[in-house]
Amino acid sequence: MNKRIIHIITGLNTGGAEMMLYKLLHGMDKDKFQCQVISLTDIGPVGQRIQALGVPVRALGMRRGFPNPWAMLKLVSWLRHDSPHIVQTWMYHADLVGGMAARLAGGIPVVWNIRQSNLDAGNSKRTTIWTVRTCAKLSKSLPARIICCSEASKRVHIGLGYSANKMIVIPNGFNLLEFRPDPAQRLSVRQELGIPDDALLIGLVARFAPQKDHHNFIQAAAVLHVKFPDAHFLLCGDGVTWENPQLVGWIEKAGLRECCHLLGRRDDMARVTAAFDIASSSSYSEGFPNIVGEAMACGVPCVVTDVGDSALIVGDTGKVVPPRNPLALAEAWADLIEAGPDMRSRLGSAARRRIQENFSLPVVVGKYEALYEEIIASVRY
Repeated sequence: MNKRIIHIITGLNTGGAEMMLYKLLHGMDKDKFQCQVISLTDIGPVGQRIQALGVPVRALGMRRGFPNPWAMLKLVSWLRHDSPHIVQTWMYHADLVGGMAARLAGGIPVVWNIRQSNLDAGNSKRTTIWTVRTCAKLSKSLPARIICCSEASKRVHIGLGYSANKMIVIPNGFNLLEFRPDPAQRLSVRQELGIPDDALLIGLVARFAPQKDHHNFIQAAAVLHVKFPDAHFLLCGDGVTWENPQLVGWIEKAGLRECCHLLGRRDDMARVTAAFDIASSSSYSEGFPNIVGEAMACGVPCVVTDVGDSALIVGDTGKVVPPRNPLALAEAWADLIEAGPDMRSRLGSAARRRIQENFSLPVVVGKYEALYEEIIASVRY
């Protein structure tokens, strides 16, 4: 029997959850599972990549933060018509809306997917806080299982009232054929940036959002620049451009315009990531950051803040520092620079092995597939 899975996600712009959905769909056994995707908002760039896999993608066109009863009715109608064996939802709003629609469409089994490790009341929207509280109350009855992308996420959401006995952890997975060491790309990216072939490059891949704490990164870069003025900093992600006045203001105040490179959203992340000498995550809130695993798969040592499962991913192959501490971040970068290229290479090789052994994409996809098989087998149709 071909198992029909409908994935419902809040949106399909570039982000960790969206990319994990793409990678999951790319790796799933198409002889066993027939998948399609519904976005609550629009199709976006990741939706286009999913369509290129041959997976149908539809969008409800909902406005973010504005409940739309007509869109809910349309979603219920789609689910009734397609009659999937499982509805897999991604992120809080899709968990709530998709879960309720699956119930109204005839009690279709639902699997929630939680991607965050904490909720900062100062930076989270009121609608998000309300959605999380509502999901916590419904978690005992609505979803069949709840997937967390990290151990930290599981702990936090149990504390918020989510049903502990329904939670399992399935981490993000990484494609080691796509993300791999590539000396040619190291030179290619430096030529694109117009910097020396031997320039030391520290990278941050993250959309411009409060929890990613680009200000922390720029402050740390300013500290490092005093000691290592020839180091360069590459930042990319949605909103990370020279048209961003807040980010550019931080860079100019720090005197870093000549050594900072802002590339915006890129579609060649394996190439860009392979060019780093050191990769970094400066966030004060994370679940399971894809960018860290991708850099490690490329053989790049990482310096990360101790949030979410970042320290668990890195292990002893890089360095872990407190969040919101630019001095500690700069000191960790300096330690890796002073250790020299041979030590960084050894750490990078160990980092890639760690990803191979613990977070390879086929292993992670297999965990999703096994869960779906288990849930389908338990339901009488």
